[in-house]
Amino acid sequence: MSGAAACPVKNPVTGTAIARRVAVAVAVLALIAVPYAIQQVYYVNIASQVLLYAVFALGLNVLVGYAGLVSLGHAGLFGVAGYVVAYLLAAGYGHAVAILAGLAVGLVATAGFAALALRASGISFIMITLALGEIIWGLAYRWISITGGDNGISVSTRPAPFGLSLDSPRAFYDATLVVFLLAVAAVAVFVRSPLGAALCGTRDQPRRMNALGYHVWLIQFWAFMFSGLLTSAAGILFVYYTEFISPQALALTASAEGLLMVISGGAGTLLGPVFGAALVVIVKNVVSAYITRWNFMLGAIFVAIVVFMPEGLAPGAVRLARSTWRAGSRSKAAAVVAQRKS
Repeated sequence: MSGAAACPVKNPVTGTAIARRVAVAVAVLALIAVPYAIQQVYYVNIASQVLLYAVFALGLNVLVGYAGLVSLGHAGLFGVAGYVVAYLLAAGYGHAVAILAGLAVGLVATAGFAALALRASGISFIMITLALGEIIWGLAYRWISITGGDNGISVSTRPAPFGLSLDSPRAFYDATLVVFLLAVAAVAVFVRSPLGAALCGTRDQPRRMNALGYHVWLIQFWAFMFSGLLTSAAGILFVYYTEFISPQALALTASAEGLLMVISGGAGTLLGPVFGAALVVIVKNVVSAYITRWNFMLGAIFVAIVVFMPEGLAPGAVRLARSTWRAGSRSKAAAVVAQRKS
């Protein structure tokens, strides 16, 4: 992939900024209309999957894109929060207690991850996160009295916030959309905050940041915690979506798929992980119904993205649109000049 993306800065309100805000408003309205425009329940559920995995990818992107720390164990954090919620619900606790406990335990697990993994960098960091993720997967697989082992834990009910039942696919999509929009807004605020700017500085010039008096380890630690919070929220959404969790949700393949979402969509961008999540979920759940070797197809798509859009789908699509627009403007200008000369 190409070099790390630059962190966004606050710009004055211009025509481009206004157009961007209009595009965001249109995108939000389109997302709201999805469950009403799509008649098939199956595709509404696929849309919910895209949103919950987009939250997962956004959390991972905080580390990969903005901190320059590649994690191969994030599915472990994803699963810890999910297992806590499923276990407490199966034990008879309410949804509010289960969700708060899931987030709290997820943050505690994230703090442990960060304390161990941030002792290293580069390949060593990747290997530590991989090992930690595999340890959590092993616990989920072997600690049968708590996790149920291969049989997993089933959840029989979904919460009803403000008295609104989330049992129907459309209602659950709406709830997932709210969490997704909050996650996007939180990441947007984070990356434009002083902490986000400092995090990008630790990614690009850690020694210089340290010489300037910044606590590089602590900045990365808080970024890890924010990433873990989003990841835990995604894990809780996953449990309520599937109404089941098993060790498969914590496997290495789940972490790899999350990393693929971030890189293919565009690491270090706000909406890149969303595009990447949509790509992976659609290929995995929709295209796989028509193509047996869907893994090969997903790999081929990823290779094509690396070759032709090394910055990722989202920034690559923007670059392509701008190039097309400029080429069209130049051709029109050339046609006008030729007409005047004639």
